[in-house]
Amino acid sequence: MHYTKLGSTGLDISRLCLGCMTFGQPEAGAHPWTLGEAESRPIIRHAVELGINFFDTANSYSAGTSELILGKLLKEFTRREEVVIATKVFLPENMLSGDAPPNRKGLSRKAIFTEIDASLSRLNTDYVDLYQIHRWDYGTPIEETMEALHDVVKAGKARYIGASSMAAWQFAKAQSVATIHGWTRFVTMQNYLNLLYREEEREMIPLCQDQGVGLIPWSPMARGRLTRPIGKQTTRSESDEFAKVLFKPTEEADNKIIATVEQIANERGVAMAQIALAWVLAKKSVSAPIVGASKLAHLDDAVAALSVTLSDEECARLEAAYVPHAVTGFE
Repeated sequence: MHYTKLGSTGLDISRLCLGCMTFGQPEAGAHPWTLGEAESRPIIRHAVELGINFFDTANSYSAGTSELILGKLLKEFTRREEVVIATKVFLPENMLSGDAPPNRKGLSRKAIFTEIDASLSRLNTDYVDLYQIHRWDYGTPIEETMEALHDVVKAGKARYIGASSMAAWQFAKAQSVATIHGWTRFVTMQNYLNLLYREEEREMIPLCQDQGVGLIPWSPMARGRLTRPIGKQTTRSESDEFAKVLFKPTEEADNKIIATVEQIANERGVAMAQIALAWVLAKKSVSAPIVGASKLAHLDDAVAALSVTLSDEECARLEAAYVPHAVTGFE
């Protein structure tokens, strides 16, 4: 395993972050393809054995059962001081319930204080290392949100704070508000970046590079599309409604890129996932891509990608078919 600093902080993280949306009781949340505790155990254990020390979850994943499973299994396989736990706030805990009750979603002071305590309880820990806003809250003044997050840090319930997909102007505004008031600033941006979606290269990534903010991209392998030949389906891909929203409009152009990933993978004799992930890992300011895994082999391929260095010619081939995409991943 390779390790790096999280952005410009002193926190040491593995170059891969295990995304924990895969873990959770299937009947509890919006994703029927999630793995319960028994199925999650060997994957989380293998991640720890491979040297992964960075784990990302959210209060909304499988109605909180992702946090429950992660907290329990990390306690079995490692020590709290040796792992970096990240979770998120904004979406309601149970996304299946339709409209959330008042104050159980968003980024108001009340919601943040309620949800951090609920997450800590489920994770069975006194603090999280990284507390992230899952999206921008148009219904709450950013001043209220940033002060509440600052108070969470000062209360010892989070070590650092981060943000997720939003417009670059929104991120800059939040950072400016924190600076003006002497509040805690975001140290990370969890944004959407992969070979099939590169719109973040226009504004958000240059902003983060300039400000020393670490990138921890979600879906670096495009929800599995970059890991298998065109047309091959999995249980997740067949039931992943959000993926249809993300990829259907650009399917023709995307398929050209997927075909190139397969071609280069065959030339090198490696899995497609290694090529797709190596491209993301090589991007400047990427601290750790967030990778999902439902099989042990998924983790092995991700770790193997750390040893893959793409040539300039290979990168040019991978990027050649890309066309501008409509901005997506946030509203």
